[in-house]
Amino acid sequence: MLTIKRLDLADARILIEGAAAKAREIGVPMCIAIVDESGNLVAFERMDGGKITSVTIAQDKAFTAAAAKKATHDYNKVNTPGSLAFGIHTEVGGRISSVGGGLPVIVDGDVVGGIGLSSGTPQQDMDCAQAGIDHFEATRG
Repeated sequence: MLTIKRLDLADARILIEGAAAKAREIGVPMCIAIVDESGNLVAFERMDGGKITSVTIAQDKAFTAAAAKKATHDYNKVNTPGSLAFGIHTEVGGRISSVGGGLPVIVDGDVVGGIGLSSGTPQQDMDCAQAGIDHFEATRG
């Protein structure tokens, strides 16, 4: 029998809180998605002004980070013509994202979920995702 560590709704809200605070600081309203370790949506917030297209993109970034257990920007580095990983973004019904802004949430060495942001540049999305994780880790103690 497996014992699975998973983000709960309270955890998801903490992640969103940290990411949204950074988004407000930089003046970019974001779409913020939090998923569990299997890539299933736990919580989502579209800040006022967050892009319509970013609703799906943020969720796909979070899905990729959790399900693949790696940052989306890691896929970006290898998803280039000639690379053996080229085309990875077409897999899983096109849900694999290779755009920066998706990070796995890791607790005690286990991936327990993912956070995905979209509406800014990839670097802004990455910075806000990291801010969400930093806030989560600081809150957990």
